[in-house]
Amino acid sequence: MDSTQVSARAVAQVVLVAAGVIAALYFSYLIRTVIGLVVIAAFFAIAIAPAVNWLDHRKVPRWMAILLVYLGITGGIFGIGLLIVPPLVTGVETLSSNLDDYADDLRNNPTFRYFFNDTATTEKLKEQANQLPSRLGEAAGTLRDVTVGVFSRLVQLFSILVITFFLVKDGNRLLEFFYRQLPTGRARRMRKIAGDISDAISGYVFGNFVISILAGLVTYVTLRILGVPFALPLAILFGFFDLIPLVGATLGGIIVGIVVAFAADFPIGLIVWAAVLILYQQVENNLIQPYVYGKAVQLHPLIVIVAILIGAALLGVLGALLAIPAAAAIQAVVRDYWRLKHPEQAPPPDSGESPPAGAPAEAG
Repeated sequence: MDSTQVSARAVAQVVLVAAGVIAALYFSYLIRTVIGLVVIAAFFAIAIAPAVNWLDHRKVPRWMAILLVYLGITGGIFGIGLLIVPPLVTGVETLSSNLDDYADDLRNNPTFRYFFNDTATTEKLKEQANQLPSRLGEAAGTLRDVTVGVFSRLVQLFSILVITFFLVKDGNRLLEFFYRQLPTGRARRMRKIAGDISDAISGYVFGNFVISILAGLVTYVTLRILGVPFALPLAILFGFFDLIPLVGATLGGIIVGIVVAFAADFPIGLIVWAAVLILYQQVENNLIQPYVYGKAVQLHPLIVIVAILIGAALLGVLGALLAIPAAAAIQAVVRDYWRLKHPEQAPPPDSGESPPAGAPAEAG
């Protein structure tokens, strides 16, 4: 076989490999929604695995333990709704009962009366009223799109729950089957990486709840000082929004600020709440989150901040939620690679020690 034949075969192999990679990437792009659902389900499965394992160790069948955890999460969400919705309904009823008084105040307001006595304003209102029938048709189309979107999201949520159920129920057996196909040394390394990733995600979920509870406590104390009614439901709502990294506190703060503007001494109450919100958000984003996530996930605070910013830039809120677990997974792989390439610097197995200075694990 001459060099020309060898060269042609090598070129053919390169072309085939490149074509296969391109085809695989294109196929992944086509099923990106399914891949996203599986990734979210895997994250959720690892997050609830400690609770399921706790029930499993107490002789509860695994399938029943998963359903009990699902029921517990649903009950928690329902309980939050019971704390938030009734005060909201009460506020709406109060607003409705005082609507006549508000209307009288508006009619007696000179600025409001001048605005509606203006001829141009009146003509503009009539024009908008004549366009109302066509706007109703557009609104119906929008409502239809929203209904279809909500139904699609419900189907996706159901799919995630089903995938999560099977991952938690049979995930260990699937992983063990995968490990048995590998050489002993590589299987040991894969188990170590998988364990590090699982611990990181569990720690992230725990740290996120700790931060949200702290945010809720700060909100509750501030609202009580301002004399805002329904301080507890609003604090729970703010803590719920605070589960979303970076932007969650801002969204929750805006909602609470609207209530404060109406229920507290305006504008003093709103100014106080805005100052507390800005101060707390800076402390949380730059001190609390990096410290808590660094301890729980074993990531350096700088890596935490950069990971959240990159995730938010790539995938928005979903990217911010998955950024820290993804960074922890990458660190676990890099740490394993470091141990493989520098066995003389790696700690003994199961010693619980960190690699020496200079190893990637030192960043955590």
